[in-house]
Amino acid sequence: MQRLFNILVTFKEYVVVTLLIIISLILLIGNDTPQVRAIRSYTVGFVGAIQDVLSLIPNIVELKQENEVLRRMNVNLSDEVSRLREARLENLRLREMLVMKDRGEFKLLPAEVIGKSLHLLRNTLTMSAGEIDGVKIDMPIISEQGLVGKVIAVSSRYSIGQLVINKDFRSSAKVQRSRVDGIVTWDGGDVLHLKNVAKKQDVLSGDLITTSDYSNVFPRNIKIGTIASVSEPPGSLFKEIDVVPSVDFPSLEEVFIIMAVADTERTALEHRTLHIKQ
Repeated sequence: MQRLFNILVTFKEYVVVTLLIIISLILLIGNDTPQVRAIRSYTVGFVGAIQDVLSLIPNIVELKQENEVLRRMNVNLSDEVSRLREARLENLRLREMLVMKDRGEFKLLPAEVIGKSLHLLRNTLTMSAGEIDGVKIDMPIISEQGLVGKVIAVSSRYSIGQLVINKDFRSSAKVQRSRVDGIVTWDGGDVLHLKNVAKKQDVLSGDLITTSDYSNVFPRNIKIGTIASVSEPPGSLFKEIDVVPSVDFPSLEEVFIIMAVADTERTALEHRTLHIKQ
C-alpha cells in the first residue's frame, strides 16, 4: 500500500489530470444541453473521419500474409496446370500409338524411352524392354512419327537402339512419289542424306522418303523424312539430297519395337556375294 501511495505522490500531476478528464467526460455524458449535443456530434464525426482515414492505411503484416497465401496458390495451380497438360499430351501420344498398333501388319511391342544421347556421332536410346519381352538385335524401332532406328544391344530387361541420326546407320529408302531408290545416311548435321541417287532421277524438294522394299531389316513404307533440298554438284554423278527426319528425337518418350527379325539366310547370301565381288 505504501508503494502505491508513493507512486501516486510521484505522478500526482498526471493522476489529477486523469481524474479531471474522467469527471469532465462524466459531466458531458450526463449533460444534455444543445451545446453539449453539438460537441458530441462534432466529436463523433471527427472520430469517424479519423477511422476512415486510418482504414485506408494498409496493414503491412496482413498484406504480407495474404501475398504469401496467393503465391502458394499460384504455385499449386501452375503445378496442376502443368500436370494436366502433360497428361493430355501423353494421352494424345498413346492414342496415336494405339491407332498405329491396331493398323500395323507387324506385331508391335511398346517400350518407354528411359535414356538417350543426342549430341554424339553415334546416338542411341535406352528402352524399357529386353530379352524377356522377346526383343532381339536388329529389330526395327518406330514411333507414330516414323522410323526411329534399330536394336543393337539387348539385356534381360533393357535394350539399346541405334538412332537414324547415328553415323553408322544405313537404310535403303525410296522417294514415295517417283519410286526412286537410295540409301539414307547421317553425317552429324541437322539433316539426313539420301545417297546414290543419279542426277537424271526425278527427285524434288518436299518429296516424302520412306523405307523401301529392298531392306532386310526395316519393313517397307515406314516414313523416314521429307526432302529439304536437292542440288547437283559439278563433277559428280549423283545428286546431293538433304532430308529432314520425320521423328522429333528430343521429344521422343515412347516407341514401338517391331517384333520381326532379319532373314538370316538372305543376309548371309548377300554378304557372301559382296565378298565375292570384292
